Amino acid sequence: MAHQWQGIINEYRERLPFDDADAVVTLKEGGTPLVRAEKLAARTGAEVYIKVEGANPTGSFKDRGMTSAITQVVKEGTQIVACASTGNTSASAAAYAAKAGLGCAVILPAGKIAAGKLAQAIVHGANLVAVDGNFDDCLRIVRELTEKYPVALVNSVNPYRLQGQKTAAFEIVDELGDAPDIHILPVGNAGNISAYWMGYNEYAGHTTAASMDESATRLEPHATRLPRMWGVQAAGAAPFVAGHPIENPETVATAIRIGNPASWNYAVAARDDSRGWIRAVSDEDILRAQRILAEEVGIFVEPASAASVAGLLAAAESGEVPENARIVCTVTGNGLKDTATALAGRDIDFDPIASSLDAAVAALGL
Repeated sequence: MAHQWQGIINEYRERLPFDDADAVVTLKEGGTPLVRAEKLAARTGAEVYIKVEGANPTGSFKDRGMTSAITQVVKEGTQIVACASTGNTSASAAAYAAKAGLGCAVILPAGKIAAGKLAQAIVHGANLVAVDGNFDDCLRIVRELTEKYPVALVNSVNPYRLQGQKTAAFEIVDELGDAPDIHILPVGNAGNISAYWMGYNEYAGHTTAASMDESATRLEPHATRLPRMWGVQAAGAAPFVAGHPIENPETVATAIRIGNPASWNYAVAARDDSRGWIRAVSDEDILRAQRILAEEVGIFVEPASAASVAGLLAAAESGEVPENARIVCTVTGNGLKDTATALAGRDIDFDPIASSLDAAVAALGL
């Protein structure tokens, strides 16, 4: 009988900070596709795979960390959770809070959230508060709120979030048989690059600064090497590239429109310890990568997700991609979360034809 995926905590419980007695709040997240991208391989001279995190229950990688964070909240007995969000975190927090029977407060920057993500938070019953400011202002408010009131913070500064997110690295090693040579992913609040680096290290029998304890590394190693971590930011929201926070970040890639990443130190460690880099690409490069993924690989992602592929293409064009290197690009969110950006500039007003085969053949030029 085929194995039925049980969600990341039940699949990797021995490597996560939960006991068998803990009640798991899960929507069966994780187990996402790792898709070989032959046409990207042809463009870059490498062996390229796409880790499709938009296949998670709410359409983004945030579900990995949220099952872990909400499970711990339930264990501790808190009844309300809160998050600051540019969209995906709010969707995930609202869904998992609903599953757990918890209240959920979302503090979001007014007018800065893609409609698909906003719709998710609303339909899952979250209490939304819009702030005249950016994500960093919202996170400051949430930090203060959760320090002074009986409300649990579920942004990636919550260490249980990173514990869940590290499991994507486990899945990649399990499928490929070892770590890739290079792993590329978008960088916004920087929790994900930190979590992947932690996951790869723990599967190789090491710890990182973000690791909560050493118990996971006492298990049998599953990886014999570590990848170089390449992080990609949008040029208008690239604090790691600038070397300091960006006061007013702007980019079409709303999910990474963050000027002062909460996981700054962990991300710098992941970059430096892996002998990798964090660079910026333009919005034009991001949208081009989004189109290439859709048209050549068959994967539709939101703009921020495409930053990883944009970074890969830029590196290839500058001759920095080693020949035949095994590379994994994480794409973080489903394209249906932001259809307005994907359709911008495209003609979607169709002139109807007569309801006949001949008319269809003529319209198709066959």
